This record gives sequence, structure tokens and C-alpha cells, in this order.
Amino acid sequence: MQQPTPRPDRPPRSLRRAPVQRRSAQRLARILDACAELLDETGYEELSTRAVAGRAGVPIGSVYRFFPNKRAMAEALAHRNLDAYADRITARLTAPEGQRLEWRRAMDVVVDEYLAMKRTVPGFALVEFTVPAPRESRQANYEVADRLLALLAGRLGLDPADARLRTAFLVGVETADALLQLAFRVDSAGDPAVVAEAKSLLRAYLSQYLD
Repeated sequence: MQQPTPRPDRPPRSLRRAPVQRRSAQRLARILDACAELLDETGYEELSTRAVAGRAGVPIGSVYRFFPNKRAMAEALAHRNLDAYADRITARLTAPEGQRLEWRRAMDVVVDEYLAMKRTVPGFALVEFTVPAPRESRQANYEVADRLLALLAGRLGLDPADARLRTAFLVGVETADALLQLAFRVDSAGDPAVVAEAKSLLRAYLSQYLD
């Protein structure tokens, strides 16, 4: 029996301390919002925990209560982005009761919601689903692929434990990632021609698994 594709190790993105009260959770959200804003303004290299604390209007100790350093903070932002991405896709993927969702529409939603976040969500241009380092971004795609498969499995009648299908979703995510990065290099808003080609390529590749 074919074994699932092994996943490379990723650095943990856990908080030093998870918020247990609403006020603490709101403070954490302010810290991550400030982190996202500063990423757009200064970039990752110039990002600092002290600057984030100042922007969020919290003592520096509040930042360190949650995060040991800026990398951990950026990883938490990336995790929040992935959760938001999944929520946005879920909100759009509705089908009449008793009818299965058409997979090509689902893939268009997957691409379109990524594009919408890239264009509008603070900090997303630098921290999508991982910190801005080439090796890490490649590893993050394993998690994105598994998250998408789990999200779409029930709606499309797929088996999320199917090793070949998991590999197909990973290849699809890697391919889309490369092409959509190209689209934003060509045009800061995402070149429509490259986006259209990315969607066409995904449909052609995944049709052998999903038709």
C-alpha cells in the first residue's frame, strides 16, 4: 500500500502562553494587527518586538508574554492568516442541499480568496502562511495542501487519507504558489493573464483526480 508523502518538520508556532481571558485574547489580536501593519511599512528585517508593542499600545512585557522573538510573532500571524483563509473559503463554498459542489468552482474560490488576501490583508504580502524565508515557504505548502484537502473533502466527496490525492493537492498548491508569486511580480495587483493561466493549469492537472 502506498504510504502518505512524508512531511518535513516545521518550527513550532506555539505561543508562550495562550490567552485564557477575553481581554488577553484582544491584546494578542492587537499585537498581531500591529505586527501586520509594521510588516507593510518596514519589512520583516526591520520588524522589532519593541516597535510592535508601541504600535499596539501595550507594554513590551505583554509582547514577550506571548512571544520570545519576532519570528515567533510572525509565525503566529501566519497561522492566523491560514485560519482566516480557510474561513473565507468555507464561507463561499455553499451548494444546494443534496448536491455536490463542483470542484472547478471550488478551485477558483481557493485561488480568488488567496488573491483577495494578497491585495487587502495587512502584512500578507510578506507573511502569508509562514515567515518570509524561501525554505520555510516551501514547507508551509504541505500544511496548506493538507488543510485545503481536509476542507474540501466532504464537499467534493474525497477521501482525505488518500495518499495519491494528498500528493496531488501538494503539487497543485506548489504550482499555484509559484505562478501566483509570478503574477504579483509582473503586476503589483496580480497580473490577470498569469492568474488565468494558473487557474487553467490547475483545472487541467486536477481533472485526472477529481473528474
